[in-house]
Amino acid sequence: MKTTLERVRIDKWLWAARFYKTRQLAIKALKNSQIGLRKQNLKPATNISAGDILTIKRGMHEMEIEVLELSEQRGPAKIAQKLYRETCSSIEANRLLREQLAAQPKIEIDRRKPDKRGVRSHRAVKRGE
Repeated sequence: MKTTLERVRIDKWLWAARFYKTRQLAIKALKNSQIGLRKQNLKPATNISAGDILTIKRGMHEMEIEVLELSEQRGPAKIAQKLYRETCSSIEANRLLREQLAAQPKIEIDRRKPDKRGVRSHRAVKRGE
């Protein structure tokens, strides 16, 4: 998996580092501006090199990672984790976000199948009765 590459396409690297299951998902994330390099949006064919700092947004979470090694081939997860390192500020920000989300009240949702009366009332609400 380790190679002596100087530059790699970002979509291939994201796939090899196991951030996305397929290259198509990595390309989709790049096109939706979920991944940035030095505060600028990227195209799938953009080349990255070791030492670059990437920001990856996934929902409410935002990771800031440093590219340590380059690879175009997907391998085991243990090796893929050696391709990058999350910055200390990113780890701390995600910890604070997890604490904030845990402190919010939980919303109870009844997931049981509705009975006959529940189905009728739901239909009535949809019809505007």
